[in-house]
Amino acid sequence: MTAIGWLDPDVSGAAAQWDRAQVGRLARRLGYELIWLPERTSVPLVDQVRTADVDAVLVPSPKHLDALTLDCLSHIADVETAMPRETFARYFGGRRPCPA
Repeated sequence: MTAIGWLDPDVSGAAAQWDRAQVGRLARRLGYELIWLPERTSVPLVDQVRTADVDAVLVPSPKHLDALTLDCLSHIADVETAMPRETFARYFGGRRPCPA
């Protein structure tokens, strides 16, 4: 199983190293092989996740994703947060594809 690790550098600020460590620990605990995306890119996160075809996206906290991005990601992968520990499970069946 593979997962993308991602953090918003504007949210992490000076704690970016700590947040990366939290995501790394979460990946190990859940058994994911972790792939890190570049922090600054013009390609939207949802498109990067879709292209990578991974099982999950791991973030330090829900604050690192806006509501629309979280919803769109949930159409293509599970979203796992380290703190608080939450799972936003992938949507299956009956849902429209993400409009973005």
